[in-house]
Amino acid sequence: MANSPTRSQEPTWRLILRLLRWDKPTGRLILMVPALWSVVLAAGGTPPPLLVVVIVVGSLVTSAAGCVVNDLWDRDIDPQVKRTRDRPLASRALSVQVGIVVLGVALLCAWGLTVFLNWLSFGLCVLAVPVILLYPLAKRVFPVPQLVLAIAWGFAVLIPWAAVQNALPLPAWVLWLAVVLWTLGFDTIYAIPDREYDARLGINSSALFFGAETPEAIGLFFVGTWLMLVWLGGLLTLSWPFWVALAIAFMLWSRQVFLLTQYGNRPKLYAQLFRQNVLLGCLLLAGMILGSLL
Repeated sequence: MANSPTRSQEPTWRLILRLLRWDKPTGRLILMVPALWSVVLAAGGTPPPLLVVVIVVGSLVTSAAGCVVNDLWDRDIDPQVKRTRDRPLASRALSVQVGIVVLGVALLCAWGLTVFLNWLSFGLCVLAVPVILLYPLAKRVFPVPQLVLAIAWGFAVLIPWAAVQNALPLPAWVLWLAVVLWTLGFDTIYAIPDREYDARLGINSSALFFGAETPEAIGLFFVGTWLMLVWLGGLLTLSWPFWVALAIAFMLWSRQVFLLTQYGNRPKLYAQLFRQNVLLGCLLLAGMILGSLL
């Protein structure tokens, strides 16, 4: 291995927070945002407050469980990658047994929240579990594992919509496809800095799969996202704030693709663009709320 992992003197509670990635809110928010898109649009802009709380907490514990699963699968790979070698399981600061217990608690919390859901949304939660648990395996056997992650992300749309309407009409599936394409875009950006390590370790990623055409592929994913949101806005007859937000989103996504095309090989740029997608998602959320109410 490139680095020999050692035990950390960091307090256990802080190590667990890092294992759950709660010290890095960007990754948590970027799952929460599509779930909030869904619950807002399904409820016509005024979702039940209790359901919003359930969706927010559910997205936090579900994404946390996904992070633990990922780190358990990759505990022998992460030490060989600069970005991940200090993760608690990779550095052996936490044991596998502790990781499994933390995973169990996260899944138990997620299961407890399902008492507030109807049977359709509960069934979707059950279907989401194997996708979450097996996503890290996809990196070893599937050429575009980000697609598996995107499908997992898509459950963040279907579950809230089903919880509100107890049905999945066409707008829910249009939003689902928008989120799948958006996830493919921003997670491919996230994967670019790791291409060298992934190639050496034999790990698949969309950034490796698309190679030199990665910026163009990201551009197509974002254009597809935008087109699906245009269709969605028409189906739900959303008013002008949504269309203003969508116009700004188009400009920002276009700028991101331009920067990726012109200024490659800059790790700080990739992190900046990834974070920008969270802010962009919040902007669209505001447009969806106001576009539903006005």
